[in-house]
Amino acid sequence: MTATDFTERDERYQIRVRNLHKSFGKHHVLRGIDLDIERHKINIIIGGSGQGKSVLCKHLMGLLKPDEGHIFVDGLDIVPLNEVEMNGVRRKFGMLFQQAALFDSMTVEENVSFPLREHTNLPRNKIQEMVAEKLAILGLHNAEKKMSSELSGGMAKRVGLARAIVLEPEILIYDEPTTGLDPIATKNVDNMIAETAQHLGVTSIVISHDMASTFRIADRIFMLQGGRIVANGTPEEILDTTNEDLRVFVETSGTVKFHGQPSMGGAV
Repeated sequence: MTATDFTERDERYQIRVRNLHKSFGKHHVLRGIDLDIERHKINIIIGGSGQGKSVLCKHLMGLLKPDEGHIFVDGLDIVPLNEVEMNGVRRKFGMLFQQAALFDSMTVEENVSFPLREHTNLPRNKIQEMVAEKLAILGLHNAEKKMSSELSGGMAKRVGLARAIVLEPEILIYDEPTTGLDPIATKNVDNMIAETAQHLGVTSIVISHDMASTFRIADRIFMLQGGRIVANGTPEEILDTTNEDLRVFVETSGTVKFHGQPSMGGAV
């Protein structure tokens, strides 16, 4: 199958994955992934540790090549592309890492401007203008001169997101964005993800273990287990599932209760 004979193309989906396999030595991580990422929606991938969520996202950005299968980004199969061709595709993506991954020796303004200084030839005043705009969107307009070490966990996430969106990507990937945050900061990050999706019209892909956050903001939820997508649907569809593995995984968090049956995991 190639991009030209992919008859299932649908403009609702920005990324489509078919029969994706990846092994590292004898460890078969992805075992035939089929996945449709909806354009302009918040798509959340859940699953236990070591199930391949981060490996899958690295494939979506072309940072890893699969052993088998296809990844279509806006209808283009990126698997056969060389590194130069992939650089153009990667410009569609921005990523917020789990720990924000800010440079400790830089101010907020310097951190956010870094992608512009590295990947464009824009003049200094234009870079400052774009950085100020993104900081204002995320409520950081008075934080330009702060050092990374002065930021709270939630504020660091917002600075990391400002850096991720400064090149105006179409797709944002969030790697466990609420890990290590208290409940208030977690809710603030959830709001940040939802507002960014709404105001910028980006396609969001979130890797998450946080079930409360997942059901608070997701448009669509996918469960990755055993190297395959074993369930997917809207939050309401997921809450009607009969998939026992999915029910146990979600309800063990104690924050979500499924429809129609008693809780198996102590949810309230």
